[in-house]
Amino acid sequence: MARLGNPGNTIAVLERYGFSFQKKYGQNFLIDRQILEGIIDAAQISREDFVLEIGPGIGTLTQYLCEAAKEVLAVEVDRHLIPILEDTLSSYSNVEVICQDILKLDLIRLVEEKNGGRPIKVVANLPYYITTPIIMSLFESHLPLESITIMVQKEVADRMQEKPGSKDYGALSLAVQYYARPEVVLQVSSSAFIPRPKVGSAVIRLISHKSHPVDVSDEAYLFQVIRASFNQRRKTLVNGLKNAPGIRVPREQIAQVIEAMGLPATVRGETLTLEQFADLSNRLKEKEQP
Repeated sequence: MARLGNPGNTIAVLERYGFSFQKKYGQNFLIDRQILEGIIDAAQISREDFVLEIGPGIGTLTQYLCEAAKEVLAVEVDRHLIPILEDTLSSYSNVEVICQDILKLDLIRLVEEKNGGRPIKVVANLPYYITTPIIMSLFESHLPLESITIMVQKEVADRMQEKPGSKDYGALSLAVQYYARPEVVLQVSSSAFIPRPKVGSAVIRLISHKSHPVDVSDEAYLFQVIRASFNQRRKTLVNGLKNAPGIRVPREQIAQVIEAMGLPATVRGETLTLEQFADLSNRLKEKEQP
C-alpha cells in the first residue's frame, strides 16, 4: 500500500537520506492523499495502462501509479533522488526509474521499446519553471499519447484552456488546443506540498485529439506564425509577422492575405481562433518566397 502522501512519512524519508531540496529543479513534493487519489482518478488509470511519470521525486505519486497501472516508467533528473526511489519503490515490480533529463530522451524509441509503440498516459507533478517546454516536447515528438494529466501552476493551467480575446490567451493556449482537449480537474492549495510553493496550483488533463481539429499544410509553419503573432502582443498582426524569422512573405502580401480573410488591417493575434490561424498559415505558406 502507498505509504507516502502525508507530511510525517515524507519528512521521515527526507531526513533518513539527508535530502536537500534543489531550487534549480523546482522540487515541491505532494503530501496530500486526497490530491494524489484525485490525480489517479482524473488520469483514469487502469490495469491496462502504461504510464510515463516525469519527475517522480521521492516516489509519492509513483506509489499510487504503481498500484493502479500495469506498468510505470519514471524519469527523474536529480541523481540524488535515485537511492530514495530504490527504497520507496522497492515493493513494486511494475516500475522502472531512469535518471535522465526528459527533454534529452528519445521518447519515441523508449515508448517503442517499453510498450511496443502503443498509446501511453503521462502523469506528472511538473517543475513549474519548465512546464511549457516539457508539454510541447511531449506533443511535438508525436508520441502515441492517450492523455497527459499534470500538476502545474494555476495560471499556466488557465492559460492552456483560454479562448480568443483574453489577456491570457496566447501561443500556449493554441498549441495545447491543437493537440488536445484541456480540462482543469483539480485546484490545489500550497499546503498540499513540501516545501510550499508561492503560487497556486492546478491539475489539468489534456486528452489527445484523435485527429487535429484544423487542417494545415505545414504544422511547424503554423506554430511559427502563431509565435510571431504573440511575440509582441501590442503590435498588429501585420507588423508582428512582417519581420518574423522563418516567414518569408512581404508585408504587402501579408496585408492582402489578412484582408482576403475578411479581417481588419488592425487585427491582433490575440483575437484569432485556432481555425483562423490555420487558414492564415496555409495562405501565407502559399506565398512564401525562396
